[in-house]
Amino acid sequence: MARTDHYNDPNAPEATNIVVAVTAFVQDDQGRLLMIRRTDNDLYSIPGGAQDVGETIGHTVVREVKEETGFDVEPTDVIGIYSDPAHVISYTDGEVRQEFSICFRARLVGGELRTSSESSEVHWVQRGDLSSLNIHPSIRLRIEHGFENRLKPYFAT
Repeated sequence: MARTDHYNDPNAPEATNIVVAVTAFVQDDQGRLLMIRRTDNDLYSIPGGAQDVGETIGHTVVREVKEETGFDVEPTDVIGIYSDPAHVISYTDGEVRQEFSICFRARLVGGELRTSSESSEVHWVQRGDLSSLNIHPSIRLRIEHGFENRLKPYFAT
């Protein structure tokens, strides 16, 4: 299912729902950032996705990173909460969501790099190379905040 991100677009469709989602800011021991190329919109992004019924938000981070990259992570801090009504996401099945996403800093604990049906590429990217990638402005903001070390403690339950 393809998606289109509308941002500050006066012609964007009206949102019909809000879905809780996460993104994960994960760095390796060299300071490189874990990035994927999404299959649904062909943009580069940090890993993430929607929370499933019955799981904690921390488990959502762990599951989404594993599904999209093959890596195991542990969420450690909250970088920010993003709920911009000017960011509307429309899907080919007719769903239109208003953005609501919690960005976590997560620590790499294992796994092996691989792609998935949601990620056509998985890379460790140097900070200086991010400007050459096609990244949605809402994801760029999370990345900037991650590099600024904005942190709020995350307590797993």
